[in-house]
Parts: sequence; structure tokens; C-alpha cells
Amino acid sequence: MIPERRAEPRLTRPLIPSGVLGMLLFIFTEAMLFAGMISAHAILKGGAREWPPGNQPRLPAAETLLNTAALLASGVVLVAAHFAFRRRPKSALAPLAITLGLGAFFVVAQGREWAALLAQGLTLSSSPYGAFFYLIIGTHALHAVGAILALGWALLRLRRGALTPVQLWTCEAFWYFVVLIWPVLYLRVYL
Repeated sequence: MIPERRAEPRLTRPLIPSGVLGMLLFIFTEAMLFAGMISAHAILKGGAREWPPGNQPRLPAAETLLNTAALLASGVVLVAAHFAFRRRPKSALAPLAITLGLGAFFVVAQGREWAALLAQGLTLSSSPYGAFFYLIIGTHALHAVGAILALGWALLRLRRGALTPVQLWTCEAFWYFVVLIWPVLYLRVYL
């Protein structure tokens, strides 16, 4: 008896590239982390007689709007970089660099804000108000720095002509998470 010859399995393209899927799973877990921190913050704030405590400096909500505008603008510019990359990859260099610059401005401005608050006496150990501020906003800052590093990596690869669409999409997903979670944090923590 002659063995039946089986057809070779067809390789199919995944619905979502594995790099992007991995980033989306990471983003989901990080969203849950932020949800937990915001929930704990809301419970503590809701049970406090006075929030923020009278002996603690107020968060600079008005000044932070400039940082917020820069971060949101970076997300819009990254959309432009995405479409430029689709047309002609090298044309995405300028918008990607601008996105990176706006992100760096956001992190530096937030760092200056932290330095001013520390000088005024708001620390991790000064009160739960300070502890939650630095925990939540600091976690976001770590994500922003990580996403800036990812965008910088993508920019270097793009300059060399080695950036793939999947690599760009993966970095974009991380940056959009950083951009889109910020308004929630701003509204819950600063206001």
C-alpha cells in the first residue's frame, strides 16, 4: 500500500503580528496596574476629611496643562509619522523626531515639577497624598521614559532604513498608551 501524500501545511499570516500582540498584552496588564493604583487613590481620597491635606503643597494643575498639551500633541504627530511611513518610510523621520522631542519635553517638565514639589515638602513619606502622587505619576514617568527609548530606537532604525512596519506599530502602541492614560491620571490625581 502506498502511503498517502499529505498536503504541505500553508503558512498563514497572523491576524496581529506577534510584536504588536505582545505589546498589547503588556499594555493591558499595565492598564490594570494603573486601574488598581487609581482605585486605591480614590478610596483613600474619598475617605479623607481633607484632600489634599492642609499642610501639603497643592499640585500645579494649571502649569501641568502645558506638559499635558505637549504629550497629547506628540500623539497627534505620531499619527502623522505613521501615515508618512506608510507612504514613504524616510518621510516619517521628522514627525517621529518631533514626537520624541515632545515626549522628552513632557518628561523634563514633569521632572522640574517634581523638584519644585520636593522643595515645598511633598515627599513619598510626607503623607498618603504625596505617596500616591509619586507612586502613580512616577509609574507613568517610567512608562514615558521607556516609550521614549522605544521611539528613539525606532528613529535610529528608520534612519538606517531598517525599521519595519511591525516595529513601528509596536512602538506606537506603547506611546499611545502613555499618551492616552495621562489624561485619566491628570484628572484623577491633579484635580
